[in-house]
Amino acid sequence: MTECKEKVRYRISWISGTALMLSACAAGPDYHAPQTGALGVPGTYSQGDGAALNEADLAQWWTRLNDPVLTGLIDQAVTNNLDIVQAQARLRQARESLRQANASFLPQVSASGSGGKNYRSQAGGTRVDSSGNVISTGASNWSSSYSASASASWQIDLFGELSRSAEAARADLAASGYDLANVRMTILSELVTNYVGARLAQEQLKVARETQAIQQDNYKIADWRLQAGLVSSLDEQQAKAQLAQTNATIPQLEASLRGSLNRIAVLTGQAPGEATRALETPAAIPTASTQIATGIPADTLRQRPDVRSAERALAAATARIGVAQAQLYPSLSISGNLGTTSNAFSDLFSLITGGVFGNVAQTIFDGGRLRSQVRSQKAATDAAFAAYKQSVLGALEDVENAMASLSSARLRKAEFATAYEASNNAAIMARSQYQAGLTDFQTLSTSETTLLNARNSLASAQSDEVLAIAQLYNALGGGWQSVDNRPNEQ
Repeated sequence: MTECKEKVRYRISWISGTALMLSACAAGPDYHAPQTGALGVPGTYSQGDGAALNEADLAQWWTRLNDPVLTGLIDQAVTNNLDIVQAQARLRQARESLRQANASFLPQVSASGSGGKNYRSQAGGTRVDSSGNVISTGASNWSSSYSASASASWQIDLFGELSRSAEAARADLAASGYDLANVRMTILSELVTNYVGARLAQEQLKVARETQAIQQDNYKIADWRLQAGLVSSLDEQQAKAQLAQTNATIPQLEASLRGSLNRIAVLTGQAPGEATRALETPAAIPTASTQIATGIPADTLRQRPDVRSAERALAAATARIGVAQAQLYPSLSISGNLGTTSNAFSDLFSLITGGVFGNVAQTIFDGGRLRSQVRSQKAATDAAFAAYKQSVLGALEDVENAMASLSSARLRKAEFATAYEASNNAAIMARSQYQAGLTDFQTLSTSETTLLNARNSLASAQSDEVLAIAQLYNALGGGWQSVDNRPNEQ
């Protein structure tokens, strides 16, 4: 018995040692991340001061908008948004896929056992008793039977098929983590956009209602002057038309406000309606710091989760070339089994039989299928590289566009502030002169319209500035650094 065990142990050691020596070199190319030069990344942005990024500010950039209500909504979205919940589930799936790939390195062991009784009858003569019943004279008995067996199989990673599969699974896991981060960034950006849109609609409603009150007074004055015979009905009709036009803008602004509030409710994982009731109380459009550090393009590529996800997808595609190439070469597996049988349970393990076997397999002819799979995977890797480079260039484009939008919004806000001050003064003078009969209603109407447009334009420019700031932070890759389920590349 001891001699048999020693022979089995020797055979396992020999096969395993041979397999380990053969698996020292995995098939396929080893992955190296592309350098920034190969991706066409410039050293600096065309705008911005190139100041180093502040990762703390970047991680929670919305706090710089100085709006506690918005911060509370973002906290709700991070916890309850259903797009984020779905991305978290996909990350868990990717993590389990990696565990499955790692399990392939280990032997697969199974065992079974059985037990029961067998009935055996021996034929014999028969006789009839005094009552006429037939009595058998044959012999019969019951016997017990027990068996147990175990088997194991182990695929040796000769040419790196398993290791490359695990490498691809690790890259897929990291990509899923970055996809989760990207979903979070997108949701936060959309939430800020709708929140600012709601505050803008409230500001424009305020302007419209204040203008409505003034124009109602103008209409009354024009009607009084018509009744007094001081003016023709032209003034009265112009005043009526101007008031009606302002009245018509209010329902549209109310619908825009309601749409933004409904979207905020859904983004925070709630049903529209009661969830945003508190937001119906008007509040000012958020403001933000004027200084935003943009860093350099290399910083952006490091911070953008969509770029890092694309890079991990390229790594996974590269690893799968090795998986496909390894299938061109021989495969080696080791299998073994142990078994025992006995008529008595107490003697079940008295005699054990078993064996260890090695199996080598090689595809001789498949019509070029396996080599076609290698070429197909190489093409997929080329596509993954192009997608990665495209994500890099798109990220740089986003930053440049956001900086241009922010610069434009700030310039327009300054000019509209000047326009509002001047048009407000002009409207006050025109209203006073019209009441005194020193000017016609057309002059008053023009000044009132100019003032209304200036106030709305100033509010729009203020909201555009905040949205451009949000766009810039999003383009720089802010808002995901504190996410709970950060990708694990180990």
